[in-house]
Amino acid sequence: MGDQITANHRESAKNVHIIINSATKIEQEKTMMKPLKAFHAGYFRICLSLGGQALLWKALSDKDISKCLPHFSIELPSVVYLFLWYIALCTLIVLSVLYTLRCIFYFHLVKAEFVHFIGVNYMFTPWTSWLLLLQSVPILQPKESIYQGLCMLFVIPLLILDVKIYGQWFTTEKRFLSVLANPTSQISVIGNLVAARTAAQMGWKESATCIFTLGMTHYLVVFITLYQHLSGGDHLPVRLRPVYFSFVAAPSMASLAWSSISGTFDTPSKMLFFLSLFLFTSLASRPALFKKAMKKFNVAWWAYSFPLTFLAMASSAYAQEVKGIAASGLVFILTVLSVFIFICLLLSSALNIDMLLRGSDPILKFDSKGK
Repeated sequence: MGDQITANHRESAKNVHIIINSATKIEQEKTMMKPLKAFHAGYFRICLSLGGQALLWKALSDKDISKCLPHFSIELPSVVYLFLWYIALCTLIVLSVLYTLRCIFYFHLVKAEFVHFIGVNYMFTPWTSWLLLLQSVPILQPKESIYQGLCMLFVIPLLILDVKIYGQWFTTEKRFLSVLANPTSQISVIGNLVAARTAAQMGWKESATCIFTLGMTHYLVVFITLYQHLSGGDHLPVRLRPVYFSFVAAPSMASLAWSSISGTFDTPSKMLFFLSLFLFTSLASRPALFKKAMKKFNVAWWAYSFPLTFLAMASSAYAQEVKGIAASGLVFILTVLSVFIFICLLLSSALNIDMLLRGSDPILKFDSKGK
């Protein structure tokens, strides 16, 4: 009888041990999957900034601009450009793999992003990031077939998203632009303008003009809607306010795209550049607007970087055309400011790496219906 009790006790202890181990294993799996669950398309803002910086330093290392800007006639920029490009490539590959895994294991969250009025706009950022890296690639030329094939691979998803986003703005009553408009709506426009510039550099002028027309038409509609009332501003989370700098990024990239299509930084390009410069000055003169967003680190801070980088790129193209001291000084100021903000964001991200994937970004706050 005693032996039987002892055997039962051992068996119970073994079962308890197995249950505890199973529970511990499940808990560990949940802990490992938590960052993947918290990950979303908004993190590709980091890649936009890295790709923009690589493209900026590639432009500054060009011999033609060195004649206009003696401040940059050194060999350092080309080294920095190559370093930034490879860092941007590695970062984009890692984030792309993470998002692919998210699509596999948490497809319902991806679907929630896709139907969210803010989250859907960030669906453009992975493809835009790849196009920026393609523009600054050091080993391929725009006329090569591999380059053109990669361009088509990255542009097609953008066009599919265009049909979905722009189509619903004027065909779906609950998804009208007047209801959904917010500063993140310009991210879709930026993707189109980057694609237009890439196509123009390959010599596909008709395709570039088509994509540019699509992007600029909707940019004007979005800009006027936001400028008149900013209807989406009432329900844009405070911590996402850095995305207001997308107002600067769109016209800056538009000026670069049009200069690539026309072959020169002509009057329309200058007008768009001056508009972006005015918008940047307007936002920079209102630091109180971003005070609450800066209280606690968030990946949304990266929205400060790439718009200013695009503005610096546009200013360098403007300086090449104008060839004046004032234009050169403007390039120097904007470039230094762009690099400074970029470095600050890198340091902030490194110091707060444990906060990056905690699911605290407002984009992730969907209900069960994905609204």
